[in-house]
Amino acid sequence: MPEDKVEIESITTPGRTERVSRAKYMAMRDALLAILPDASPGLTVADARTALLPHLPEDLFPQGATAGWWLKAVQLDLEAKKIIKRAESKPVQLYRCG
Repeated sequence: MPEDKVEIESITTPGRTERVSRAKYMAMRDALLAILPDASPGLTVADARTALLPHLPEDLFPQGATAGWWLKAVQLDLEAKKIIKRAESKPVQLYRCG
């Protein structure tokens, strides 16, 4: 039986989509949205990764494996969908849109 997929976008390449594992996408999405604050400046990507690791299911991300790739993929998709934003600062800091 084929794996269930979800189509994601990227703020960096408008109009292009990619099909990825729905289970891993949803797990990362839920974890990221759970830890991001509602206001700027938000969390750096490195701080977000550290904070969300305990929220990820071990069966999908054993010992945090591939979490960095999935974090970036979900981050860019949620930015494209205007669910999260980047603060006007460096390094990149993320927060939920209110």
